[in-house]
Amino acid sequence: MSLIVTGTIGIDTLHAPTGSAERVLGGSCSYFAAAASHLTPVRVVGAVGGDFPAEHAAILESFKGVCLKGLERRPASRTFAWGGRYLDDMNRRETLFTELGVLEEAPPKVPAAYQDSQFVFLCNTHPSVQMDLLRQFPRRALAVCDTMDLWINVARLELLALFHEVDGVVLNDQEAMQLTEARNAVSAGRAILDLGPKFVVVKKGEHGAILVHRDGVATLPAYPADASHVVDPTGAGDTFAGGLMAHVALTGKGDFATLQGGMAWGTVMASFTIEAFGLDRLRTLDAAQIAERMKRFQTAARVG
Repeated sequence: MSLIVTGTIGIDTLHAPTGSAERVLGGSCSYFAAAASHLTPVRVVGAVGGDFPAEHAAILESFKGVCLKGLERRPASRTFAWGGRYLDDMNRRETLFTELGVLEEAPPKVPAAYQDSQFVFLCNTHPSVQMDLLRQFPRRALAVCDTMDLWINVARLELLALFHEVDGVVLNDQEAMQLTEARNAVSAGRAILDLGPKFVVVKKGEHGAILVHRDGVATLPAYPADASHVVDPTGAGDTFAGGLMAHVALTGKGDFATLQGGMAWGTVMASFTIEAFGLDRLRTLDAAQIAERMKRFQTAARVG
């Protein structure tokens, strides 16, 4: 089944206790697509400027499962860029700069060849942009959106309207509680279900994730990674979503059990991402490595 992702493709500058990386390929769409492509083909809709490095384009093209017919190149514009610094425990970070570039312009158009996409993931951006993109997929079978605290604060009404149109929502526990004023992640997830979606995936970082569905609740731990292997947490949430949605699209189902299995695949993909800066670890992955880590995770988490 066809999977499509819309979101940012950018240039990141990263600083962490483990080192630094200057102007590497980043953006939520990039991480999602790179992770998903290891499991199933994925279509990309995004925009970059004339300053987008040729080597970054080559990295995206190196993921054989990624289709870039929906990538708009705007020669007169600047690519979205972000810089951040992680603190000592790597659970907290500070933003050093944000250059919106193409994000201040009209969103990219969905190619006609993509409009039959059935599994749609809307990476984090303004909910009005997400809504505009969503409406360009009339044959969708399942649509999921990501969001963040900024939109809860400045675009709440637009975000709530979007929730009425999507099947699922992905956000972290602090955002879920901020949105609903609930006191824990499960209560927050249930309150979000009342806003329209069929399910909510609440990310809890190193503590795993919770699936709150109309058919039940499931929890999944994070992959038990050695702290010495954590190099750069950037993009972990996006690769989690990529693995989750890839499994859903591959099976063609969006039921409770399939989503629970998808969370396991998302967890495994995210565990690779944090082992190097940017997309470097995802570029070196092969099917055998993924299968072996999934086997280890199933043993540790006792998931099928």
